[in-house]
Amino acid sequence: MGFFKNLVSRLTSGPVDWDEVEEVLIRADLGVPMVNRLLSALRQGGLKVSADNVRGVLKQEILAALAQPAWDPQPSGDGPFTILLVGVNGTGKTTSCAKLAFWLKSQGHTPLLAAADTFRAAAIEQLVSWGSRLGFEVVRGQYQGDSAALCHDAWNSARRRRIPFLLCDTAGRLHTKGNLMQELGKVARTLSKQDPAAPHEKWIVVDATTGSNALVQATEFHKAVGLTGVVVTKLDGSGRGGIAVAIAQELGLPVRFTGFGERESDFRPFDPIVFVEGLLDAHG
Repeated sequence: MGFFKNLVSRLTSGPVDWDEVEEVLIRADLGVPMVNRLLSALRQGGLKVSADNVRGVLKQEILAALAQPAWDPQPSGDGPFTILLVGVNGTGKTTSCAKLAFWLKSQGHTPLLAAADTFRAAAIEQLVSWGSRLGFEVVRGQYQGDSAALCHDAWNSARRRRIPFLLCDTAGRLHTKGNLMQELGKVARTLSKQDPAAPHEKWIVVDATTGSNALVQATEFHKAVGLTGVVVTKLDGSGRGGIAVAIAQELGLPVRFTGFGERESDFRPFDPIVFVEGLLDAHG
């Protein structure tokens, strides 16, 4: 049973046990502040409890938490619009980088990619393989090389050739490893020396199936580099995409893209209405 049906069952099957209702909402990975907000809205006097009314309350409150202006990047002539993708291992960061390049290309833009995950030789090869198949260029360096230097070279290459977008795929790193987080800060500082506005976006890629741990990851990466957005992956494999709501509510970070499959087209700009409908209809 999906969390919404479970919630309606708890609210309509007799006297309401609000502790049970709270537990259902917590298990949906919505985060404590959002759960408290929903509980307050559901407990307001005068609400006739029905599936439609409950759905309406949840949809209104969650959409309000996710409200953000649409992402409309405008590259300048002074250098490439630079996006830094960060996160822990296994979230689909390298694949998301390639899919984002494919999406930009579909919008008529030319992206250049920097394979700055120099800790994993497989990540370099993976990104190069995507580029070869989908028709975009990848700047690569040596395995275990300096990722900041690689991003520096890629930025200069993009500027020299007037390529409007630069996507930097960084190494997956545990948010608990201080030295690795400092290295990530070095990459960002190196890019800012080329252009004070760069990196223009710093997005964390989180796996929807990891639940509340994704909020912990986002919090620590936000402290380290000052995130500007979120990419949520693996929404096809879990009904717990509620973690996107928790991150948006607690950190004020917009969700920019969602990934939900293996194909390059299984990656779309975040649509809050479609997302909330899917969250409420999810099973499991």
